[in-house]
Amino acid sequence: MEDWLEVEDKTVQDALTQATVTLGLPSDQIEYEVLEEEKSGLLGLFPKPAKIRVRRKGAEGAKAEPKTETAAPVEKETETEKPKAAPEVTRDISSITVKPFLSELFKVMDVDVEIKEEYNAEERQVEVDLSGDQMGMLIGKRGQTLDALQYLTSLTLNKGYDDYVKVKIDTENYRERRKATIENLAKNVAKKVKSSGRTSTLEPMNPYERRIIHAVLQEDKYVETHSEGEEPHRKVVVSVNPEFADELREKNRNNRDRRRGGYGGRGGNRGRGGYNRNRRPYNKDKQAAE
Repeated sequence: MEDWLEVEDKTVQDALTQATVTLGLPSDQIEYEVLEEEKSGLLGLFPKPAKIRVRRKGAEGAKAEPKTETAAPVEKETETEKPKAAPEVTRDISSITVKPFLSELFKVMDVDVEIKEEYNAEERQVEVDLSGDQMGMLIGKRGQTLDALQYLTSLTLNKGYDDYVKVKIDTENYRERRKATIENLAKNVAKKVKSSGRTSTLEPMNPYERRIIHAVLQEDKYVETHSEGEEPHRKVVVSVNPEFADELREKNRNNRDRRRGGYGGRGGNRGRGGYNRNRRPYNKDKQAAE
C-alpha cells in the first residue's frame, strides 16, 4: 500500500504544486485530500498554512468509484437516515490560557507588557491584568483599544469550542475607573433631564458602558432610558418618564419656590438687616445731643 504524503504551504494550490514537484508527477496523475484550509488569522496576524495529503492516482488502497447500478439504493438509504447531532466540544478548564496568544501579539506590536492571568471559576472568565510603560497606548481613546484587544482574545480562546469562556482584560484598574466615570455621567445627565424636562442623547458607547447607564438610572423613577442607532455608533437616550412627568413638574415647582422664598417670602432678608419701610431715619443731631 502506498503511503500518503502530507504537504503544507501558504494555500491549498501552493501545497498541491509543491506535491507535484516532490512526487515528480503532473497534477492529473495525483489525488489529494485537504486536511486543513489556509487561514489568514485575525486582523492578519498569525496566519496558518494549508495542509493536504497526496498520492499517485490508482495507488493500492485508493477508494473505488461507486458503480452506477448500486448508486440509487445507496441514495435511498441515505435519504432515510436522520442526521446525528455533532458532539459538544468542551475543554479542560485547567488548560485554559490566553497568555501565549497575548505574548505573541505584543511581540508583533513591539510592546513590552507583563501579563498576569487568573481563571475565575464562578464567573467562568479569564481575568487578565496588563502592566508596563505603554499602557496608555493599549487603553486607547475611551478604552477602545483595550476593548478591541479583549474581543480579539475572546474570539481566539473560544474558537472551535461550544463551552464559551469570557475574557476580561484590564490595566491600571482602568475598568473600575471608567465605570465610576460612566456612573457619575449617568447621574449628572439624569439631573439635567429632570430639571429641564428635555431629552438628552449621550455620545456613542460600547454595550458594556451602555448597560452601566441603564443599570444606574433604572433606580430613578423620573427618567427612562433606551438605546438607538447601529454599532459602533449606538447611543443611550435619557428622557423624562411620562408616567411620573406631572409629579416631577410639581416637585420642581416646589423646589423653585423654596429657593426663591426663604424667611419672609421674596426678599427674605427683611427684618434681618435688609431694607425696611417702617424703619425710622437716622438722626445725626439727636445722636450728637445724646
